[in-house]
Amino acid sequence: MTTTLPPIDRRSAIPAALLALALIVVLVGAGCATRDSEAAAPVPERVDLAGLSDLVLRVGDQKGGTQALLTAAGQLDDLPYEVEFSTFTSGPPQVEALNAGQIDVAVTGNTPPVFGAAAGARASIVSAYANGGEGDRILVPGDSPVQSVADLAGRTVLVAKGTSAHGHLLLQLRKAGVAPESVELVFLQPAEAGSAFSRGDADAWAIWDPYTAITQTTTDARTIATAAGASNGFWFGLASHDALADARRQTAIADFLVRLAEAGTWSAENPAQWAAFYGEAVGLTPEAAELSQSRSTRQPVALTDTVASEQELADVFTEDGQIDPVDIDHLVDDRFQDVLGPVVGPLPEK
Repeated sequence: MTTTLPPIDRRSAIPAALLALALIVVLVGAGCATRDSEAAAPVPERVDLAGLSDLVLRVGDQKGGTQALLTAAGQLDDLPYEVEFSTFTSGPPQVEALNAGQIDVAVTGNTPPVFGAAAGARASIVSAYANGGEGDRILVPGDSPVQSVADLAGRTVLVAKGTSAHGHLLLQLRKAGVAPESVELVFLQPAEAGSAFSRGDADAWAIWDPYTAITQTTTDARTIATAAGASNGFWFGLASHDALADARRQTAIADFLVRLAEAGTWSAENPAQWAAFYGEAVGLTPEAAELSQSRSTRQPVALTDTVASEQELADVFTEDGQIDPVDIDHLVDDRFQDVLGPVVGPLPEK
């Protein structure tokens, strides 16, 4: 079973009505939850896929990305189990849903797993995907006097807390020698932030695709920084500990992750076909869809290639006093490396 992808309202210059607002739940560190995320989930024996016809795998999604990708690549055909997709506005609400047992698996950017682990979320990283980071940007209005990240000192920036954009923004401020406390961060989810940005309520907006692409193709907004070269740009597959501890559900997740990896490879090999499908699926203009998907990829890579840079990102948040220390090694669960090994590739050259 799959749900229908919600359309995006193309009448709005900024994605204020891209998605219905979800419950905004931000996982923060410093003791706001029991830190049991480091307790690894049991690893039961997998079962025969043929016996999963009555199982419903619950999958978190953002802007139709995962569902659209799998559908376009034909990876939802002939599933041995059912899939139920739920749409979220960003990664942190997906991590909260995983922790609450509302979904089994989801794909998020690089920062939500870190914030989730710091807050004790019962979820582990189980797969990884490379992304160059070009779609993760800091935007300013076309007529803004702000010309660089250094100019953000004393100004207001919109960003969704605990997202890849939050991590990117923090890294850029460090690189530019700007103290984070000198910048007023306004934490809003993309739809709300898009409305605020279009009204001129803030000086800048740290955001990711497809919101970046929509804004670039409908307004005169300028880019002052991209995550390329500044942040690792990874996407991560996360699974709840409850799902991982269940033999049947774990088996479905293993199969699902292989399908997702193959879909990511297909999209990289068929960019035009993928962009056209994606735009139609989520209601983007052809221009925004092509721009977004030309730079926001999900090419499967080995988990071992991501740990070091992800630890560096986690340490930045810890050093700034935003979260308790997180050990990425404890957050990673490599139980699916036997089935993912044949379908992942090396990190793309930068």
